[in-house]
Amino acid sequence: MEPTTILLFAAAAVASLFMAWVIGGGSSGATPFAPAVGANAIPTMRAAFLVGILGFAGAVTQGGSVSEAVGSGLVEGITLPVVGVIVVLLIGAGLMAIGISTGYPIATAFTVTGSVIGVGFALGGDPAWGKYAEILAVWVLTPFVGGGIAYGLASVLPRSDVPEDISVPILAGIVGIVVANLEFAFLASVGGTLAAGGATAIPFDGGAATAAISLGFGAVAAAVVRWDVGRDEAGGLRRFLLSLGALVAFSAGASQVGLAVGPLFPLLEEVPSISPLAVLLGGGVGILVGSWTSAPRMIKSISQEYASLGPRRSISTLVPSFLIAQTAVLLGVPVSFNEIIVSAIVGSGFAVAGGDGVSPRKLGFTVAAWAGSFGLAFGLGYGSMLLLNL
Repeated sequence: MEPTTILLFAAAAVASLFMAWVIGGGSSGATPFAPAVGANAIPTMRAAFLVGILGFAGAVTQGGSVSEAVGSGLVEGITLPVVGVIVVLLIGAGLMAIGISTGYPIATAFTVTGSVIGVGFALGGDPAWGKYAEILAVWVLTPFVGGGIAYGLASVLPRSDVPEDISVPILAGIVGIVVANLEFAFLASVGGTLAAGGATAIPFDGGAATAAISLGFGAVAAAVVRWDVGRDEAGGLRRFLLSLGALVAFSAGASQVGLAVGPLFPLLEEVPSISPLAVLLGGGVGILVGSWTSAPRMIKSISQEYASLGPRRSISTLVPSFLIAQTAVLLGVPVSFNEIIVSAIVGSGFAVAGGDGVSPRKLGFTVAAWAGSFGLAFGLGYGSMLLLNL
């Protein structure tokens, strides 16, 4: 590589780390434990500490899917040059930094996706219509699916005719089954999931063994949570809530790291000495540091200003958030954790208080920020590359 190319690549790597730091301080670092903080289940600073570690783990073990989609799946016919990558990351990080400083959660997925497409079009790339349809479907359906599931759960959990030593363990069982089927890069040689890996050691049909192990995970999770809730209802609910927050934080790292390091992936062909895993590790470190240093402000904003959250409502918020996040990771679709969490908070709020616990003003500003961030990022990306080409 020429010295100029090396310097540009180093600049892109620094921009990527900055982007990862901003993500850790914003969407990835703030939203996963915000409902638990709102329910007084965990202090703000401890939540920021845990979400950093869990986000790092998710980035390293599950971050490849979204990273590849962001790096090469949004624009066809071209590969972003190093300068284009720098422009993308600076635009995304800059808009996110504005969101953190003002206390409003700018949608990271919208800004990065918009800037990548804008830069790609300015360089003569073609639209990836199939991927756009997939992304648009996830973005549009998230508020309705997440909010709808949260509304349903928040409507059921407080009911006297649905005992919590039954309803909460059922939720834990469903979550356990999903966890058994999460795909991890380090399990690729044995099927990619915990259930598939375990099935290789059982002398049964592969599909039947995988299903049995999945149900086993669910049964164990349900039994443990039922025992815990039965002996200490308040403590059991709090511990289940924290477990859900941990899973969402892990999923946040897996999804959001792609927004920071994905644009670097196509450049690795020019630097074969650097592996994708090394890039994911760097992104994970950036998210971890961002969570530890800047997440508390956004955690407080989401947990206290959007709605008043109790343990049951927080559980209703985190269950659909975890399911949607892992669906996006499986599909390789960049998704905004702010959109996921806030939609679920609003859905549970309407179930509990008919919307009285939701701040319309704050919600209105947030929706406006979501709607405008994609268009602004696209315009900045497109215009910046045109100017640089001139």
